Amino acid sequence: MAVATTPVEQPAPEPVAEPAVPREIVLAIRGLRKRFDSTIAVAGIDLDVYAGSFFGVVGPNGAGKTTTLSMITGLLRPDAGSVTVHGADVWGDPVTAKRNMGVLPDRLRLFDRLTGAQLLYYSGVLRGLDRDTVVARTADLANAFGFEDALDRLVTDYSAGMTKKVALAAALIHSPRLLVLDEPFESVDPVSAANVTAILKRYVAAGGTVVLSSHSMDLIQRICDYVAVVVDGAVLDTGTMAKVRGDKTLEERFVELAGGRTDTEGMEWLHTFSA
Repeated sequence: MAVATTPVEQPAPEPVAEPAVPREIVLAIRGLRKRFDSTIAVAGIDLDVYAGSFFGVVGPNGAGKTTTLSMITGLLRPDAGSVTVHGADVWGDPVTAKRNMGVLPDRLRLFDRLTGAQLLYYSGVLRGLDRDTVVARTADLANAFGFEDALDRLVTDYSAGMTKKVALAAALIHSPRLLVLDEPFESVDPVSAANVTAILKRYVAAGGTVVLSSHSMDLIQRICDYVAVVVDGAVLDTGTMAKVRGDKTLEERFVELAGGRTDTEGMEWLHTFSA
C-alpha cells in the first residue's frame, strides 16, 4: 500500500538581476599630451564622457583646460594620445567626428562681417543642412536666445554677450551629439545665462552631451552632473559631482586639490591708505 507523502514546498527561485545597460561613451580621451617648447600644457589626460551628461571641466588659469578642449575638437593637434567622438577618431576621421560636434571655442573667431542670419545660414549649410531647414532653425534659435531683432545686423556690431549667444546658436544649428563649450557664459548677462542654461539642460535631457569649462565653481556645481578637476595639465579627480565634492562645496574641494589658498600675510601696506 502506497504511503501518501506531503510534497515539500520548494523555495522560490532567487530573482535574476537584469544586467545593467552600459552607458554609451560619447567622448573618449586617452593619453592626451601637449607641450609648448619646455612647457607641458597637457600631461596625459584620460577621460570618458557619457552620453546624456553635463560634464564640467574646472581648473586654475594655465591648467590646460583650453588646450585640452582645443585638442578634443580638432583645433589643435596633440603630441600624443587619441580622442574619439561617438566612435569617430578626431584626427583619423575628422569629417565624421566634427559632424557629431558643436564647438564654442575660448578665443571666439567669427565671420563678423556677416549678419547674424548669414552667419547661421553659413554654419548650417556648411554642416550639410538644406536651405529650408537652416532658415527654420535660425528662427527657432534666434527666438530661444533672444536675438531675433539683431539677425539683420552685422556680427561685428554685436555686444560681447550677443556675440557669444550667436556663436552658441551656430554650434547648435546642426543638432550635434556633443557640445564642447569653453567659457560659454563669459560676458553673458545673468538673465541670458539662465536662458542658455535652460536650453542646454533640455538638450541634455533629450540625450545630448555637454562638455564645458568655466571659472564659476557655483555654475558648474549647479548644472553639471559630472566634473573633472584639471591642474598643471593633469586630472586630479573626476567622476560624478557628488563623488568629487564629497561633503564639501566644489570650490572647497577644488582649492584642496589645487594646493590650498595663497598666504596673504605681509601686505600691511595695503591697509595704510594714500593721502
